[in-house]
Amino acid sequence: MLNTVYRLVAPRRFEVAFNDIDLNGEQVVVRPTHLSICHADQRYYQGSRPMDVLAKKLPMALIHEGIGDVVYDPLGEFKPGELVVMIPNTPVEKDEIIGENYLRSSKFRASGFDGFMQDNVALDRDRVLRLPPDIDRTVAAFTEIVTVSVQALHRFDRFAHARRNIVGIWGDGNLGYITSLFFRYMYPDTKLIIFGTDKEKLNSFSFADETYLVWDVPENVEIDHAFECVGGDASQKAINQIIDLIHPEGAISLLGVSEYPIPINTRMVLEKGLRLFGSSRSSREDFEKTVEMYQKHPEILGYLSNIVGAQVEVKSIADMNKAFELDIHKMMGKTVMIWNK
Repeated sequence: MLNTVYRLVAPRRFEVAFNDIDLNGEQVVVRPTHLSICHADQRYYQGSRPMDVLAKKLPMALIHEGIGDVVYDPLGEFKPGELVVMIPNTPVEKDEIIGENYLRSSKFRASGFDGFMQDNVALDRDRVLRLPPDIDRTVAAFTEIVTVSVQALHRFDRFAHARRNIVGIWGDGNLGYITSLFFRYMYPDTKLIIFGTDKEKLNSFSFADETYLVWDVPENVEIDHAFECVGGDASQKAINQIIDLIHPEGAISLLGVSEYPIPINTRMVLEKGLRLFGSSRSSREDFEKTVEMYQKHPEILGYLSNIVGAQVEVKSIADMNKAFELDIHKMMGKTVMIWNK
């Protein structure tokens, strides 16, 4: 089966390529319908990754957040037209200790190999998961970033001690919003405080108990554990503020991505006996838990719809560029491509 792939060959330049999908194997063929742009995609699109990284990665099809309709399943487990979410992490081995999303051998769509900007995508069958047919497809498009938050919450449950009276989340962007929302539903009895830099964004965290601008935090505010969802250079200030406000032996979940090393106050990490742990990407189990949460708490989808930004119908390469350029200038929200290729 001849397939069309839309690869980024240089910053801001997409080109058409072709590959062949083998219909005689066991992979499930999915036609993407809704694709969501992530910060990682933008770093490739804008050429803000180091030159040696770009030279190694490109050309490559972008996007690792997406859903689509099943086109063909040689084993008949999935029926044509069924709505599924595509799982970008692609493990090639199993380890009894290390999760599939942390194995160095695992491949990841739109990082190590082609992402979902294709007419059709062939996926190993465990990389495809059914979605409710009536789900809001625009929201479901960014299920992958939701699973990243769910992965971090699973790790929090493993690493954080049992005193969870007050938890703080730093970051008022998309990742902070999603992590906070799912924390609220998974830990309803914990007091939740959001720390951010934009009053208007903080107003959207209606499910939190308190919100503060990071430069206007009352002196009596203290927390048991924390999540850092800031990333970039600003994560330095966020992490160090967390270290100042957290109780001894608290756990700090790091989710923000930075291209460069971030200095932190290790003296107080030692004095307080803190535990810092990182979370990245997600596993099939996280996708299953996320879809379960969608179905158990359908109001979550309503909250997530608040961070839907631009929706761009894509029929051409010009439309792809338009979507990415719009995404660069957004204040907040997820840009979703309605993939009508």
